Formats: sequence, C-alpha cells, structure tokens
Amino acid sequence: MRDIRLLDTPFNPGALIGPFTNANPGLGGVCTFVGEVRSDTGVEALELSHYEPLTRPGMHELADRAFARFDLMGLLMVHRVGLMRPGEPIVCVSAAARHRRGAIDAVDYCMDYLKSASWFWKREKRADGWHWIEPRAEDYSDRDRWE
Repeated sequence: MRDIRLLDTPFNPGALIGPFTNANPGLGGVCTFVGEVRSDTGVEALELSHYEPLTRPGMHELADRAFARFDLMGLLMVHRVGLMRPGEPIVCVSAAARHRRGAIDAVDYCMDYLKSASWFWKREKRADGWHWIEPRAEDYSDRDRWE
C-alpha cells in the first residue's frame, strides 16, 4: 500500500495512521514520524514552496527507493506546502513492515532525503521578517549515511 500526498491545507496525522495501519494486514510493526512547525524558537510562520513537476515525481521516486531497500508492506508520505503556523504538522511519514527494523529504517531514510534532497523551498517568518532556510550540515550527513 502506497499513499503519497502533497497538501496545501492542514491535516491531522492521527486520522491518517489508523486507516494506513488497517490497509496493511499482517504487519509486524508501524513506525511514524510527524514533523511540526516549531513553536518555541520565535517562528511566527513557515512557508514551503515547491515546483509541481519535480515534487510529486520526486516523492514517488523516494517511495520506490524505500520499497526497494526495505522490506515494506506500505508507505504513507504526506507533506504540506504553503503557509503554516507553529504547531501545525508539516510532514507525516509512516511505514509498515513485517518487522520493526524495516519500518523504522524506512521512515528515517525518507525523512533524511526529505530534509536534505527534496523539492521544497522553505522560509520562516520571525519578528524581523522572512528568512530562507537551507538544510544544515547535519541534514546532509544524515542523508549521506544511506549511500
């Protein structure tokens, strides 16, 4: 089961996980990561822009690589674009596998690529205005460990 979504409206990760789990009978484990707009660092808003001809195909290609690399039964990858406020979910990645390690590693793998090699441009609004956000050195090293 593969569910890849790009949304421009808020979503409730909890409402996605139950149906995803139910769609993968016989699973041994589900791992889920939900990333939210940080609310404790002075961020007033986060905006994600993207280029549609690259974003959706890129997310599907990432899912293909995760399925090929890990023994997955299912993968859910939901990502927001547009303007978001602190506390709102940005991303939800959930993997189902017969064994926990495949699910855990698949989620970690997908998040490392979404953080460092994805098709999104991020900027955040603080008291002094808008600032572009680039991946950190740690984001690249996290991704590179999968090579």
